[in-house]
Amino acid sequence: MPVGTTTEALIMYGNGQAPIFILKDGVQRTRGRSAQSNNIAAAKAVADAVRSTLGPKGMDKMLVDSMGDVVITNDGATILKEMDIEHPAAKMIIEVAKTQEQHCYDGTTSAVVLSGELLKRSEDLIEQNVHPTVICEGFRLAAEKAVGCLESHGISTKNDDSVLMEVAKTSLTGKSAGAVKSFLADICVRAVNSVGTIEDGERMVDLSDIKVEKRQGGSIKDSTLVDGIILDKERVHAGMPRSISDAKIALINSAIEVKKTEVDAKIQITDPSMLASFLEEEENYIRTLVEKIQASGANAIICQKGIDDLAQHYMSKAGIFAIRRAKKSDMEALSKATGGRVVTNIDDLTFEDLGSAAKVEERKIGESDMTFITGCPEAKSVSVLLRGGTEHVVDEIRRAFDDAVGVVSVAWEDGAVLTGGGSVLAALSRDLRAYAESIGGREQMAIEAFASALEIIPRTLAENAGLDPVTTIIELRKSHADGNANSGINVEEGGVMDMFEANVLEPQRVVEQAIQSATETAIMILRIDDVISSKGISGEDMMGGMDDFHM
Repeated sequence: MPVGTTTEALIMYGNGQAPIFILKDGVQRTRGRSAQSNNIAAAKAVADAVRSTLGPKGMDKMLVDSMGDVVITNDGATILKEMDIEHPAAKMIIEVAKTQEQHCYDGTTSAVVLSGELLKRSEDLIEQNVHPTVICEGFRLAAEKAVGCLESHGISTKNDDSVLMEVAKTSLTGKSAGAVKSFLADICVRAVNSVGTIEDGERMVDLSDIKVEKRQGGSIKDSTLVDGIILDKERVHAGMPRSISDAKIALINSAIEVKKTEVDAKIQITDPSMLASFLEEEENYIRTLVEKIQASGANAIICQKGIDDLAQHYMSKAGIFAIRRAKKSDMEALSKATGGRVVTNIDDLTFEDLGSAAKVEERKIGESDMTFITGCPEAKSVSVLLRGGTEHVVDEIRRAFDDAVGVVSVAWEDGAVLTGGGSVLAALSRDLRAYAESIGGREQMAIEAFASALEIIPRTLAENAGLDPVTTIIELRKSHADGNANSGINVEEGGVMDMFEANVLEPQRVVEQAIQSATETAIMILRIDDVISSKGISGEDMMGGMDDFHM
């Protein structure tokens, strides 16, 4: 029977009985060696799609969606997210990038390339009649050993901002922001140091406390870190002051307007004096609300709900700066930054509930106004304003900044970094080859294949830099054999160099997660020997459909 057709799902009975169809018509089935080959081919195609973006000399990709929107990036997670990929095994590889992005913020391309190479090496073993479960067991042993060996290569970062700076610079190298990496790295480190907390000896960074706003116009060097909060809002009334010094900020979570009744109500007015009295009562109510806010000592108001026009008038007369309809996340960030407390009932507002800031001011950034709340004492929430010449530049700067501030937070939390440039993976490859000799059986072949697969990262760095990968890998192996455990690829001048002296550093968690998630995904794909698809993917699609990505 031909592979990939419903006829494989027949059960035949003897004695001339008709066959019984188990699967409905149109369902496609691929099994055995064909299923494994198809899945491995799809995974390798995904890895090859992002491989050219790896490293300082990696290139960018332009992705155009069905609406014509353009994304220009070399961020592996973004590229794979924007691709409209159909193949089920390829989608599993994309999950590797998502996991890497969520836990480590960087290293997505490395994790995907490593997954593809592990599967490529396993395909060679399958052709040598090594059973997939034996390969899986060998990969599992190799991953455990590799993660265990990482500890010996770790470098402590605790209370060392210079190391964190180098981690951020390494992350930014090779991206659009690479030209100003020192400038952006300084912002990353200061931001993480501002929001990081130590509780019971455990270091934690909540990246939601670092609020990022982007605006096109100006240059990247116009970007700034604010020890407070930037709101994409403007004051509600032109008569209000544009700037307030020594601000006392009321954070209010209720509307400053006349309350509507919960049930339908009708008011019957029979003469003009009653109408005047009714309007006067409304006006008095609004005035009373503003007076209560004034009495608390507040001279700036951030309101999550609406502010009545009449209330705006009274506030402007009183010289109060006010913003309405702030986001809930902004209110929480303001509370952390200013030390104020979000109040629901204005009657309960007291001086103790107010937050404080050296200045609240409205500034024109680009084409619109933004509110800067700066000079917050002991701010536990900060803001970063990113600038760039065009929308595409600002978007890519934002992606690069998110990765950089993420790896700095990971290094700050874990207190351990590794040398980059493929040095650690080359060292692990050497460790695993020695380890394989102590393992009996065919698992030894799988561990050796795993060790060779780890070298795909330094090999790709060399290829993307225009170097001869074979010569470079041989030179790298010799350097490690001579005891230079920090030797990595010198992408600028060719050959190898000490990555610690070159200040090329990355968090230990990034490498650890990449090895673990790549191994687990490779094992999962290797264990599949039967693909049953009710979507009607043809055998040809399963084999070659990955050559044509939809973007």
